[in-house]
Amino acid sequence: MDLSQAQSGLPLGFAKNPIADDSISLQIDTSFRCSSNPVRPVPLQFFEEKDDGAPRVENGKHKDHNNEDEEIRILGRSMCVKRQRDPKPVSNPCKLLCSEPSFDQRRAAVRSWGNQPLEEADPELNEIMNKEKLRQFLGIELIASENFVCRAAMEALGSHLTNKYSEGMPGARYYTGNHFIDQIETLCHERALTAFNLDSEKWGVNVQPYSCTSANFAVYTGLLLPGDRIMGLDPPSGGHMSHGWYMPGGKKVSAASIFFESFPYKLNPQTGYIDYDKLEEKALDYRPKILICGGSSYPREWDYARFRQIADRCGAVLMCDMAQISGLVAAKECSSPFDYCDVVTSTTHKSLRGPRGGIIFYRRGAKSRKQGMCLGNSGDCSGQYDFEEKINFAVFPSLQGGPHNNHIAALAITLKQVATLEYKAYMQQVKKNAQALASALLRRKCKLVTGGTDNHLLLWDLTTLGLTGKCYEKVCEMCHITLNKTAIFGENGAISPGGVRIGTPAMTSRGCLESDFETMADFLYRAAQITSAVQRDHGKLQKEFLKGLQNNKDIIDLRNRVEAFAAQFAMPGFDD
Repeated sequence: MDLSQAQSGLPLGFAKNPIADDSISLQIDTSFRCSSNPVRPVPLQFFEEKDDGAPRVENGKHKDHNNEDEEIRILGRSMCVKRQRDPKPVSNPCKLLCSEPSFDQRRAAVRSWGNQPLEEADPELNEIMNKEKLRQFLGIELIASENFVCRAAMEALGSHLTNKYSEGMPGARYYTGNHFIDQIETLCHERALTAFNLDSEKWGVNVQPYSCTSANFAVYTGLLLPGDRIMGLDPPSGGHMSHGWYMPGGKKVSAASIFFESFPYKLNPQTGYIDYDKLEEKALDYRPKILICGGSSYPREWDYARFRQIADRCGAVLMCDMAQISGLVAAKECSSPFDYCDVVTSTTHKSLRGPRGGIIFYRRGAKSRKQGMCLGNSGDCSGQYDFEEKINFAVFPSLQGGPHNNHIAALAITLKQVATLEYKAYMQQVKKNAQALASALLRRKCKLVTGGTDNHLLLWDLTTLGLTGKCYEKVCEMCHITLNKTAIFGENGAISPGGVRIGTPAMTSRGCLESDFETMADFLYRAAQITSAVQRDHGKLQKEFLKGLQNNKDIIDLRNRVEAFAAQFAMPGFDD
């Protein structure tokens, strides 16, 4: 096709040049340009010229074939065209011949990925998990906030329920497909009220919080405005940081103190008990909107009636965090906060012996007593409690996303057990074991805060032995005894605590009785002797102290005794 005679008003035309090889060459026809300086025709190549090996001469200059870039000019402008590179060799030519996987092959790949057991899917993680399982079996667990769940709860936690997203409340979910999830959560609600002997007309419950700290913050968020005041037990006195905590230098540690104003009440330094007179005096001056009872390391009963009087006098909502003692409350082995409090929160593990999570109980319906003040923006001072909508909205969507349905199912299993006589007998044994351990330590001249315990935990003041909780805790850990350091009231803070907290629920779940805790008291006292000896030889500084623990024959001997003792007791939920 000859375009040289094309009739067009365009300023450019194309003319056909003879083609010397199998490439295509077009050139600019300057006859269509109105210029006094016509442009010399330049071939425009779309395919690389064949290389015959001979050097080419252009404008009297040799052209190097090895030069990667060639220059051409179009309309007087320089253009650079990349020479086509040789294709890279294919390392596996068979890949070019392989066809797409069939439908059956793709389905098989999904089944292979989805049905691998842990030991095949991730041997590395499986090995670490087995080591942790052995550690639990061969150790003595005395951390007051830990326990062992039953096999049924473990099965629910590792079930298909983890697959479902269910933001919202039963009957009002963001996603569809939650018919059976609604049934599970509703059943959990019913069992929670039954376990604590509560009337559904007077109490509501939310089982979605991920922890008790989350539950506490949801209560603050639902019932308060930022900057409003809360008042709880001082952490060095046995309170929990989620009730508010400032470091001695004024640094705000917990979110409760960052977003709200918190002010603590404290223990009587001579007795170790809560000083209710000073508490009332402070509350009337501070005027908190929420007064919190309950703590993390308080071994005695709480006077809820006195708290109610104080809350009414200062116009506060009375909230109880019963995380440590919820199992005792359910079994009626201690006084109940439900008789006096407006809101009650708890963890679902610890003494309750369930999965790790939180729960919130709140009053509903007609008020049974005069509420001291109106909370929130609604200004609702009617005769009806208005906690339900505010707290549920704070949990979701304000603070959390979708609930963990596998946890809620495991909690439902736990709450069914909590309502049985067998569970009551278990909690009675937890208290007996705590009292036996306290008596055994007191006989060995150990100092306990308040001189004993009314519940499942006790506080051992190590300062009389010249020890720190941090050093003693480390020696116990190396002997396969786990407990935790804690502050003793009167110290400046929790940076170098002078005591340890010891709890009996976990080892009671393994079947230990009073005589077994006598043996554990001997182990604990021996660990204190070892700590004292290492500290005497190496000092209290952590770096030097740890050096004294390496290859320590006394530690090795005690560890062997601990492992032989612990191996006698079965682990709930473990395979035989």
